[in-house]
Amino acid sequence: MLYVDIPTKSEMQALVAARAEASVSIYLATTPETQRIGEARTRLGQLLKQAEAQLEEAGAAKRTIWPVSEQVQDLIDDDDFWTFQSNSLVVFVTPDSIRTFRLPNHLSETVQVADRFHIKPLIRAVSVPQHAFVLALAENEVRVVEVLADAAGEEIRVPGLPKDAASVAGTANVNSRNYSGRLGGGEGQKVLLRAYCRRVDAALRPLLSGRSEPLIVAAAEPLLSIYRSVNTYDHLAPDAIEKSPVRVPAHELGSEARGILDALHAARLKDIHALYAARENEGRATTQVARAARAATFGAIDTLLVDIDEVMPGMVDEQSGEITFDDSENATSYGVVDEIAGRVLATGGTVLGVRREDIPQGESLAAILRFAL
Repeated sequence: MLYVDIPTKSEMQALVAARAEASVSIYLATTPETQRIGEARTRLGQLLKQAEAQLEEAGAAKRTIWPVSEQVQDLIDDDDFWTFQSNSLVVFVTPDSIRTFRLPNHLSETVQVADRFHIKPLIRAVSVPQHAFVLALAENEVRVVEVLADAAGEEIRVPGLPKDAASVAGTANVNSRNYSGRLGGGEGQKVLLRAYCRRVDAALRPLLSGRSEPLIVAAAEPLLSIYRSVNTYDHLAPDAIEKSPVRVPAHELGSEARGILDALHAARLKDIHALYAARENEGRATTQVARAARAATFGAIDTLLVDIDEVMPGMVDEQSGEITFDDSENATSYGVVDEIAGRVLATGGTVLGVRREDIPQGESLAAILRFAL
């Protein structure tokens, strides 16, 4: 089973704002299979040595380097930590603190040292929908299945979730033909099913509070439409698994949900590309890194697409946004596109980490501006 702790929006903003004399960012491949995790633990030690070498080359004092090394070594030795892993591990460490994230993405291995963290690869984890919940809803049963990346869907317990529609109605079934006011026949059935769906919606609120993952409904009509009419969660997926989920195993529901997640991401990218084309004609879109850096510095970028794999060494002036490029990665520079992304997040913009082929004109980034500069 994948163990995932994807950063929240507030955590991303905190990472963007963090500054330290030695900020080390390590990305490496891991595995949820505990019996095979030893290789990843060994590899983390090797990547730590690369970080130490970068710090030494930059002239960092030993009193700065050894706390970084000590914290990572402690992590390597923590058997409990390595028992629960996913497909990638991100380690952010300074002389004073260490923070880790276990991600379902298969991210490229990298080690970056600067005065700030290298967050761009992490952006993909929060911009591409890989985590969702499936509400498997039928008259005689209701379940919730959690979907994570390429792991099998897993049923989870939700306190307060009703057993079925009849238990909510307090009757043997919801198909009675006897009338009592409106409660009879087809109309009465819909009244009872609507009450059932409201109870389900109420039970889901504590689980979904503060979240933005899609909720995908697996149900047949009329329950599907009835649930949509009473749902209070803002991120209900527009597409559904339109069939009865009775006796459908969790892994099968998870597989069908991933197709819906892929479609959601594709539709979002299509909309962004269309908006980019429209804004480009108005002078409010660019793939030029220098122009994007200046726009991000002045809070002008609304939406930014970035290539998560590319690292462009250099620095961006805090006041003017002017870029100074570097010949190679080192501890005195940082990723330019990474910094642009951070400034967009800090000013309330949206950043999506994608592959280069998903960026207009196949460039390193594409920015849609709030106003022309």
